[in-house]
Amino acid sequence: MTDTAATTFDLTPPTDEQRRELESTLTQDEARVLLNHGTEAPFCGVFLQEKRPGVYTCRLCGLPLFNGGAKFESGTGWPSFTSPFAEGHLGTIRDTSYGMVRTEIVCARCGSHQGHVFDDGPPPTGLRFCINSVSLEFTPNGEPLPDKLGRGAPEGESLG
Repeated sequence: MTDTAATTFDLTPPTDEQRRELESTLTQDEARVLLNHGTEAPFCGVFLQEKRPGVYTCRLCGLPLFNGGAKFESGTGWPSFTSPFAEGHLGTIRDTSYGMVRTEIVCARCGSHQGHVFDDGPPPTGLRFCINSVSLEFTPNGEPLPDKLGRGAPEGESLG
């Protein structure tokens, strides 16, 4: 994670028209999680065992959210990460659903639900970003990141 990475990506939310178009590409399960703050069942997500180097992006808008190198096996049944791709790429919301107090994680650009963050992770951050696979897409190192909003790649951004 670098301080400059946060400034190279355009965090302007999608227009209403862009949002409608992006939402129309979601499966029913993706929409339930991303748009309605749902969750997928543990131990079933497609990225649970993903180990290749690369970048995890928001399924809805394509903003980079996590580096593959920050992923670890938490044993919880969801992909877990120690830190975000860049400061400012995730937003947080206090979540008091199901009789718990948790911190919900959303994409800073489009506001889609990603999962939750907990303070029981490994060093160096001590954080565990517990994320739904259906909220993410994976881009292996060396391949271009998705440009779902047609804004072009950030200048000077190298991911592999």
